[in-house]
Amino acid sequence: MQKQNNPAAVFSCTGLSKEFSAREKNIAALQDLTFSVAQGEFVCVVGPSGCGKSTLLRIMAGLTPMTSGDIWFGQIDTPRPRTAMVFQGQGLFPWMNVLDNVAFGLKMQGIDKKTRDEQALNFLEKVGLKNFTDAFPHTLSGGMRQRVAILRAFLADPEILLMDEPFGMLDAQTRIVMQEELLNIWQERQHTVMYITHDIEEAIFLGDRILVMSGRPGRILADVPINFSRPRERHSMMAKVTEIRLRIWDMLRDEVARDLGAGL
Repeated sequence: MQKQNNPAAVFSCTGLSKEFSAREKNIAALQDLTFSVAQGEFVCVVGPSGCGKSTLLRIMAGLTPMTSGDIWFGQIDTPRPRTAMVFQGQGLFPWMNVLDNVAFGLKMQGIDKKTRDEQALNFLEKVGLKNFTDAFPHTLSGGMRQRVAILRAFLADPEILLMDEPFGMLDAQTRIVMQEELLNIWQERQHTVMYITHDIEEAIFLGDRILVMSGRPGRILADVPINFSRPRERHSMMAKVTEIRLRIWDMLRDEVARDLGAGL
């Protein structure tokens, strides 16, 4: 582990690389990533398919070991979980109702049932799901299931919330509504967020910064600050969003074309 120079950071990595073995060959997924994330930052990651974005989150979550480099987490002496992850496929427990799914992280922390149910109900009311506490995931729409998954992660109160394309399977209209709901929840709790998306415009609307990654092996091409004030109003941002989106796409165009030419 490296020594941390930025006291505001909750995560940093230096020279982080990851290789996978396949058919007796080593395939480089990530190469020499160096960045830090400050307390309360909403950091988005964009890049071509297969560039290692999800692998990065899995390393941060402790689900996948890195091959080389140094990583550092802050606040390790607190009782809060280090990370919580929201997947594209929601990852809800099908045998649990909505209330128990949302409260699951608190249950794992040993919080008594009365307290965790009260906190879960408070969150569900904020996003219009209070009347669905006894419903099971298979009875909900995709947007409702993703609300439940996001609430569960926020209520667990992790140091860093890891979100892997959580709205990737939703239709365009539902996605816009969910982006705004996510920001409303985030602005209340101010968690540190690492958010992966293929949608550049989504990254601009949500993020404080955007890490732009190259094609495989994934490297950081740019760290783009997003200097819109919060809370954000989509309509007033549109002209500037287009300018930033085109600038980021100029960085990614050759990377995507190269990956397509390689048969990915």
